[in-house]
Formats: sequence, structure tokens, C-alpha cells
Amino acid sequence: MKTLTITEARQNLSQWLKQCAAGEDIGIIWQNKIVALRPVEVVSVDYAQREYGVSDADLKTFAERTDRELRQQRRQGKLRKFSGNLEKDL
Repeated sequence: MKTLTITEARQNLSQWLKQCAAGEDIGIIWQNKIVALRPVEVVSVDYAQREYGVSDADLKTFAERTDRELRQQRRQGKLRKFSGNLEKDL
């Protein structure tokens, strides 16, 4: 692993990020720790779990309840399709 001070990392950040993206291990020394630069894959399917700390069961319950509420509102005529014209639809 290549380790850098914050000053070294800041001076050539784009170079270090490029090397990191290519698979090289890069670490930046901060206080008494080494913080690793790593490429990560952004996956939105687990966003709610990560962002709000909910379980799969909680998320499933929420989705089922929301679907049920939307079906009910459609039947009652409370939902309208958005035409793209905010002034017209209000």
C-alpha cells in the first residue's frame, strides 16, 4: 500500500484517485490512522437500508403498505396523472 500524508495526497489528488481506480492500494495518514482510498460501486437497491438503517422486513412492510395506499387512492379518484404542466395540474 502506498501511504501519503494529507499534503502529498492533496497536491496530486487526481493522480492518486486514478491509481486507486486502477486497483492500487492508496492510504492517507490522518491523525494516527491510515484511511484507505477505494473505489466503491454505487448500488441504489440497498439505499433505504444503508441510509435509514431499516431491515429487509421493514422495507418490505413499507412497500406493501405504500402500494396498498396508492391502490386505495386510485380507486377513490384521489390520484391524478401529472401532465407535465404544474400550473395546469394544480
